[in-house]
Amino acid sequence: MSQNFQMKIHPKMVVGLQGIIPGGVSVKDFSAVTKIDSDDSKIILDEFIKNGIGNREDLFYYFEDGDKLKIAVALLEKGFPIDEVSVGLDWRDFEGLTGEILSEKNFAVIKNMMLTKPRMEIDVVGIRLGIAILIDCKHWKRYSPSSLSAAVKKQVERTKQYVSKTPGAMAVPVIVTLYQDKIDFIDNVPIVPIFQFASFIDEFYGNIDQMKTIGTD
Repeated sequence: MSQNFQMKIHPKMVVGLQGIIPGGVSVKDFSAVTKIDSDDSKIILDEFIKNGIGNREDLFYYFEDGDKLKIAVALLEKGFPIDEVSVGLDWRDFEGLTGEILSEKNFAVIKNMMLTKPRMEIDVVGIRLGIAILIDCKHWKRYSPSSLSAAVKKQVERTKQYVSKTPGAMAVPVIVTLYQDKIDFIDNVPIVPIFQFASFIDEFYGNIDQMKTIGTD
């Protein structure tokens, strides 16, 4: 998503993540939340607008779900430490950007889908060409093989539950993370860093034979 940005990176942009709130925010509001002085706050906000993140109307800057994570991904790609960047993020940011990427790729998107008996929640579902991608968004600073394996196992169970309640469905479980590394697989389930998610979706149908697919018998 951020590969087209020509963003001039300000050293306080990481702190500024905490001021990116859906809805309207003034320079004064942004400065109060982030403790960044007004001059630097305006420079940072204007730089976001120049790069197509949010929009400005009069004295207010308006942001949407997913905008904060677009900025975070750009900062990660510029070399800012993941621990510093992740402080300003929460799980909603991941879900917002993940859903936005899928929408841009012409997927129908459902966020926070609830299944019952047993009760399970799927963070993001993207459906296109008869195949559903079921995504678990992990806002973790650290990843161990055991924690990822456990997450994969749970997502496979959610996917089986989804398929059992959706006649004719074929679904692929996927884990999306902030982990700044390459795409990996556990039991053929993709573990995808958020900054590579758009390219993963571009290549999804060509690589589907390498992934775990779950369908109705």
